Amino acid sequence: MALAQSITQPRHVLKLCDEASVLRSIVPDPWQIQPPGYFMRGHGAAPPHPLPDGYQIAVMQTGPIAEVRLLSEDGVLAASGVSAETADAFVYDRIVTEPAHRRKGLGRIVMATLGAARRNHATPELLVASEDGKALYAALGWDVISDYSTASISPC
Repeated sequence: MALAQSITQPRHVLKLCDEASVLRSIVPDPWQIQPPGYFMRGHGAAPPHPLPDGYQIAVMQTGPIAEVRLLSEDGVLAASGVSAETADAFVYDRIVTEPAHRRKGLGRIVMATLGAARRNHATPELLVASEDGKALYAALGWDVISDYSTASISPC
């Protein structure tokens, strides 16, 4: 609570692996609670999924960081994601499929491609999912470890 009270400027976030009501109870105004998230753990590589016609895949790897971008035939970003590997975890981040390109398996392709960059298969695979993303990851065999709540101060 002291940390939240000491921050009064926007562009800061506080995160908690628990329900939003718990975070709300420890942050003062003007902190606002963001939509719920879920801290999840995977259990191995996502199954391969064919790349639909008209899409191209680009993979960039710099040390422990991998980035995947799926582009439509007109060069528009359709889906993307990033992963980072440490000695203790393999973390997926910013997995996004643009609305016009959903329901084509692009999210599964991003996850499988990022997972292929994983070097140490003994470390846990982790991510934070939105409400929509939770369904995709559950279909890939991921489990919810806990609720994940975020509070921030909005800019004026």
